[in-house]
Amino acid sequence: MTIPERAPSEPGPPPPTGSSLNAARRARELAPVPDEVVDLLVVGLGATGAGVALDAAARGLSVVAIDAHDLAFGTSRWSSKLIHGGLRYLASGQVDVAHESAVERGVLMERTAPHLVRAMPFVLPLTPMVSRAQTAVTRVGLHAGDVLRLSARTSRRTLPGPRRLSTVETLRLAPALRPYGLRGGLLSWDGQLADDARLVTAIARTAAAHGAKILTRCRALTLTGDGAEVRDELTGRTFGIRARGVVNATGVWAGGLVEGVRLRPSRGTHLVVRAESLRGLTAGMHVPIPGERARFILVIPQGDGRVYVGLTDEPADEPIPDVPTPTEAEIGFLLDILDSALDVPVRRDEVIGSFAGLRPLLDDHPARDGGSGGTADISRRHAVLTSPDGVVTIVGGKLTTYRRMAQDAVDAVLAAKPRLAAGPSRTARLPLVGAAPPGALAALDAPRRLVQRYGTEAPLLAALARADAALLEPVIPGLPVLNAELVWAVLHEGALDAADLLDRRTRIGLVPADRAAALPVAESFVTAPAGVA
Repeated sequence: MTIPERAPSEPGPPPPTGSSLNAARRARELAPVPDEVVDLLVVGLGATGAGVALDAAARGLSVVAIDAHDLAFGTSRWSSKLIHGGLRYLASGQVDVAHESAVERGVLMERTAPHLVRAMPFVLPLTPMVSRAQTAVTRVGLHAGDVLRLSARTSRRTLPGPRRLSTVETLRLAPALRPYGLRGGLLSWDGQLADDARLVTAIARTAAAHGAKILTRCRALTLTGDGAEVRDELTGRTFGIRARGVVNATGVWAGGLVEGVRLRPSRGTHLVVRAESLRGLTAGMHVPIPGERARFILVIPQGDGRVYVGLTDEPADEPIPDVPTPTEAEIGFLLDILDSALDVPVRRDEVIGSFAGLRPLLDDHPARDGGSGGTADISRRHAVLTSPDGVVTIVGGKLTTYRRMAQDAVDAVLAAKPRLAAGPSRTARLPLVGAAPPGALAALDAPRRLVQRYGTEAPLLAALARADAALLEPVIPGLPVLNAELVWAVLHEGALDAADLLDRRTRIGLVPADRAAALPVAESFVTAPAGVA
């Protein structure tokens, strides 16, 4: 297999050169940076940082956005892959957070990323562990969530309403449930991401199309209100970046660059199991956690033969690692809650992978014990903090609200820097790369899986196979990821090494055995001459 010089341009639309990220573009755009003064420097290229770059670039500001590693290297690739409507926050009294979540869910599903976010049904099984009083309260909560949908002006066609399910209907959607004592279920709907790291990639590429310089493998060593000292992690060279405004969007690592940022990171662990372990689950499940009010574990089929089970909510230990590791206690906890609702338990050896993410929760109300209390009930509100020397730090929040967080961060920079002239945010109606209305997506001549992950660019991926038919074959047997997806990631999505390909542009790496099998193929693509320009 070979990497084509470029994606074929006939017939069909030309390659997306304006949004393409690759090694050649990185080198070309990095070279003049030390000699320039840009309007905005963004540090961190997770969802929020990439969103800041897009928001600012779309307003006409010159932007350099850097990350020490890769796009979506940190928290943004370890989520539940859901775009939440905020029901949990409504239950805990955080009405403003819940409404903001519902609004941003609608933005993603109906305007900016309908190719990446689809409606997903969720079943809450009414097992003997769920009392009739709890059932009544939960039904009220689900209908309150539907009111949130209405207040956010999200169409019923996008998200159907909740309803009660019979026992037969519940078992049809979730065949692995224990039928004994089952009183049916409660059906609700939420947004499911094709993949969180793919969302970040789309945001970053859209920012690049608006002129932002997206530079991975560039580590900020020091940060001030007028720039940063940076090291190119590929060459070891250090240089300065001068900027009129600076945003620190490094999430749980924000306090390492700016003093006075106080966080209480929370670790959320997920398990990966094969779909056959849950007998062909076709809907997500909410499984109540005994003794907890409005807390559940999520069971989420991915459509690729895998199911995610999560998540925990535990305080994270210091120091903060680059890649957090789930503990055996967390794995056991998730299996225990899952098995409380199943007819046949999922064994420990059926867990084929696991991952953990760290949420950058703002510690604005330290516990009396010095901050060692639990994190499950800490607010998911985001905060924009401005340091004495002018660095704007954005922390808190969650993946669903990345766009609003980015907007608020750029607004804060503009408020503090009156010489930076820019209009209001445009991102609430700015489609991301690949976005199109559902009807247009359905009409594309490309495999459905590619359309759900690449949108309008799916035919271009399929067209790569004209040069080599093997590119439409799976990377490894038994997984739906195609060789063409690895090629596309090198040509257009900024992938620089095999880890970028396996762990972020695709999620093969979530299962260690699959990662090991796919590694030689991935390495062959990043070492082959790509001919990109």
